[in-house]
Amino acid sequence: MDLEKSNPSVKGIRPKVLFFDVNETLLDLSSVKEEVGKALGGREELLSLWFTTMLQYALVVSASGQYKPFGHIGAAALQMVAANHNISISEDRAREIISGAMGNLPAHPEVKEALSQLKTAGYKLVAFTNSSKDGLKKQFENAGLTEYFDEMLSVEPTGKFKPFTETYAWGAKKMGVELHECMLIAAHGWDVAGALWAGWRAAFVSRPGQQPFPLAAQTEIFEPDVLQVAKVLMEYK
Repeated sequence: MDLEKSNPSVKGIRPKVLFFDVNETLLDLSSVKEEVGKALGGREELLSLWFTTMLQYALVVSASGQYKPFGHIGAAALQMVAANHNISISEDRAREIISGAMGNLPAHPEVKEALSQLKTAGYKLVAFTNSSKDGLKKQFENAGLTEYFDEMLSVEPTGKFKPFTETYAWGAKKMGVELHECMLIAAHGWDVAGALWAGWRAAFVSRPGQQPFPLAAQTEIFEPDVLQVAKVLMEYK
């Protein structure tokens, strides 16, 4: 089965706006693994199941024409995974756990250097997340990332979550640029696939355990961390 090919005509040309996914791309989720593991009776290996369940039900909510805060969906997913392992967690406690864990994440070690280089090079940097605007603000304040970004966007106003096409179209419109002038930098195969299918360009950050979706187009940049992505972008004209 052949992979779809990315558009070679734009490679090497600077995007007008760089949109960064936040959780796992910029912020390290290791501490979430510990907190979710504690809530699940010490079963830290269940983090990936919790995260994929959260994403699954975010899509269910969007596809059904509903909207719930991403943190609330994460808490509900935690309750579901817990229940499947005979652990009972109240709604309030689940929300407290997720809010506390997700709100105080450190940036990956290379992220600040990468963002600083891109900003100095004249790139416009935008955070683009499924999390709430208030949640994003708290995350960036705690991680020390606020100063690097020209804009911090939550998909909340769209009433849908990434990877729905409408979210990427909204992000481009919000920044006053065309779809093909946007590049998403993300560590999630579903996110870069959604961006590419929406008409954006994309760079994939291959964090441990993350893979691109084989049925989507190949991203023009594929690197192990954000600093390596930045180094490629610094060569763009």
